[in-house]
Amino acid sequence: MRSTSQNGLRLVWVYPDLLSTYGDQGNVLVVERRARQRGLDVSRLDVRSDQQIPTSGDIYLIGGGEDRPQRLAAERLMRDGGLNRAVANGAIVFSVCAGYQIIGHEFVNDLGQRQQGLGLLDVISTRGEGARCVGDVLADIDEPLGLPPLTGFENHQGVTHVGPTARPFARVRFGNGNGTGDGYEGAYKDTVFGTYMHGPVMARNPHIADHLLKLALDVNGLPPVDDQWYEALRNERIAAATAQPA
Repeated sequence: MRSTSQNGLRLVWVYPDLLSTYGDQGNVLVVERRARQRGLDVSRLDVRSDQQIPTSGDIYLIGGGEDRPQRLAAERLMRDGGLNRAVANGAIVFSVCAGYQIIGHEFVNDLGQRQQGLGLLDVISTRGEGARCVGDVLADIDEPLGLPPLTGFENHQGVTHVGPTARPFARVRFGNGNGTGDGYEGAYKDTVFGTYMHGPVMARNPHIADHLLKLALDVNGLPPVDDQWYEALRNERIAAATAQPA
């Protein structure tokens, strides 16, 4: 991981003009807030789709989007190449829904065509033929990450298959997740993460934001902060998920 000591922690919100549905921009706000609560020097850059992706960021966050904006975002990111170069240099990526599909090998675009993704994560996404996956989700995050249960909101038609060089991010208790029927949600490898969870997911799961910060800073722990508001929201949404019919 590159050092953050000289210029502080650098957060990059990718294409807010194309990929920012269901409050996903809240993710970068939560990461920024929790860094500042620890007294960290943080700079944030919102990069629109007509701008180049900088390669000097530490944490890149990508949200969800509708089908056509997803295609446009993928085309621009492929041409730009900055995100791939940043990951090659050790940067962290956290992506949601359409962003999750984009960082994989391929997905089905709004024209019904298979479209090449960035190949940052070993996943392939297709379009589901059944009912759309909509509703609250509760899942257990992959044990090696050492994080508490995941809560989020899904709204997608996509089905994402996790390849052998990635690990599922979580195992679903309630909800659909990747839509493959195997009970998995999201995927990750090293510093690249993908999930279908909106919410925004960082507001529901601030420990994920802290995990990204620890990766960026290359530390095992962070000073505690006041989590009263986050825990109230988590408890409310977990209760809503468990109240759903099985």
